[in-house]
Amino acid sequence: MNDSSQKSPGRPRSQISHQAILQATLELLAEVGFEGMSIEAIASRAKVGKTTIYRRYSSKEELAADAIESLRQEVIIPDTGNFSSDLEEIIKNAAQITLTPLGRQTVAMIISSASSNSQFAQIYWKKYLHPRREAFAIVIKRAKDRNEIQGDLNPNLVFDIISGIMLYTLIFEPTSESWEDYVRSALKLVFKGMSLKNF
Repeated sequence: MNDSSQKSPGRPRSQISHQAILQATLELLAEVGFEGMSIEAIASRAKVGKTTIYRRYSSKEELAADAIESLRQEVIIPDTGNFSSDLEEIIKNAAQITLTPLGRQTVAMIISSASSNSQFAQIYWKKYLHPRREAFAIVIKRAKDRNEIQGDLNPNLVFDIISGIMLYTLIFEPTSESWEDYVRSALKLVFKGMSLKNF
């Protein structure tokens, strides 16, 4: 048999099963919510056995966190050489990720699942939010090294403030200006008292 008659291999069955599990989880989250969703229902919709799911995930909370995160683009931590420009890039990146029907649906699932289940909230925080918080601390450190912000500024507090403003305006969208402009104005007001130069 020559090379031309051989079929190229497709995706491994395990990868196909994994994608089916994630898709089934997202569909059920949208249909019945986190509390109404079960591993049995996920397995049935994905056409896999429960053991296939439990080989990958120790709990429904861990599976839901992975499924939701599979919809999100990687958050880019910028390094423009200027803190205000870094923040501008963060705002633009957040807008591209969240200001779409899929982005809004993803945020809604995160809020709903975390609000109804503390274990999910802890898992999502540990696996996804905390690493991003730590990565953002690098942006703050660079700004401190450039003497753009005060040296005792808490990077975790800055991250939480930015996240809170973005989340609030995503739920209660401003009517007088764009989402990006509103977030930009809010951050300027917040950082005005933090010895931030040229922002």
